[in-house]
Amino acid sequence: MTLLISLFEKREELRRVLESKNFAGAPKKTRFLEFVSEQTFLGNGDKLNEYLIGVEVYDRGADFNPQKDPIVRVQAHEIRRVLKKYYEEDGKDSLIRIDLPSGHYVPVFSRSTPQDANGADPPAEPVVAGLTSVSRLHLALTLTLAAACLVLLFLLTTSGRRQEQTANPRLSAATLPEGIAWFWNPFLPPSEAPLIVIPNHPLLRAAHDGDSPQTLASGHEIPKANLPEFRDTIHFRELKRFLFVPSLTDFTSVGETMGVVSLCEMFYSMGQKCRVQQSRLANFEEIKGVNAILLGGNQAWSGRVFLNEEGFRFQSGVILNRNPRAGEKPVYKPEFDPVTNQLTRDYALVLMLPNERKENRVLLIYGIYTQGSQAAIEYLKNPERMAELRRSLVDLSPDRKTIPPYFQALLTTTVENAVPGTSSLVAVRVIPN
Repeated sequence: MTLLISLFEKREELRRVLESKNFAGAPKKTRFLEFVSEQTFLGNGDKLNEYLIGVEVYDRGADFNPQKDPIVRVQAHEIRRVLKKYYEEDGKDSLIRIDLPSGHYVPVFSRSTPQDANGADPPAEPVVAGLTSVSRLHLALTLTLAAACLVLLFLLTTSGRRQEQTANPRLSAATLPEGIAWFWNPFLPPSEAPLIVIPNHPLLRAAHDGDSPQTLASGHEIPKANLPEFRDTIHFRELKRFLFVPSLTDFTSVGETMGVVSLCEMFYSMGQKCRVQQSRLANFEEIKGVNAILLGGNQAWSGRVFLNEEGFRFQSGVILNRNPRAGEKPVYKPEFDPVTNQLTRDYALVLMLPNERKENRVLLIYGIYTQGSQAAIEYLKNPERMAELRRSLVDLSPDRKTIPPYFQALLTTTVENAVPGTSSLVAVRVIPN
């Protein structure tokens, strides 16, 4: 009888293959196999095609034509060759095998029998020194995340009840100031209530490229193999190492939580409902069908929101600028006090995008740290600050009068004592219809 292969076993085999010498020096081949495998694990195998892989893995852009550019087919052929070589050499005793059938991009996982199996039990994995420390980190992670969820639930429930108890006719007749109405109108009645998605961050938080050297030096490394719970997170794919750093002020989702309360107060005052969901319970198909506001971009599917977009992109804790213009940087990273190592400047991306139905929108508000997210939400609710964004967008429109409906905005904020200060606009990009 053929035994089913668990998701954990598939991920373990994928990890072994990608860490082998056959893939170690080939980042694009690694990204290709990892991407198609992850999409298959998420149930999106039927959506894998040359165009999606070309755009997502090889950064080919929205005008990518697979018929003219055979990059995906060529690389798929190479990956099949490398997989065959791996299972002839280092992986010859593997109990599970990964294949990429010719003409297809959905990997197939199958069981194989070791050539020299003798029925003996496999040697026990040695006990690693410091395992008790790892267990404590797991416990701290679980308890801290649970506490954060309870606090968030309390804040949202209290806010909703307070709004219901104080509701009156004047609230339903309220209108937003003209300075911000142009931005928020797509999410207000008669449009359906937006789905607000808040991030689930790991605590202790995972270090990333935006951290200072001092922060990285204080980290505690845990081998990825010891944290299978994180395999469906964007952290697992983007970060080469799992280095966890202790923090009470950033990546705690405090800024996003305060932003949710602020947004819900605004929506309630306009007679609009406020729907809130945590990212791990939201899927891409659900996001595509509604008005959506995504706070933080650490969802496993968040990279697909950036798909086909030119301009700014959030990746591994920094903001990349694909086509820098005069006075702009190619990379925007947080800034820290050289003595105290406290965050002094953060950045955030705001994306207003069309959804699958053009009458719906996807609004993504994403700070590198939680202070950036909070500052961006405050910016978007401030009529005076939003006049700055409006003027910049109008200047980029063909007629110099119309506000483009879809755009990206890069914001920055000062930070003092882990609290965001004054925020300002760094740059904007118009996204073609």
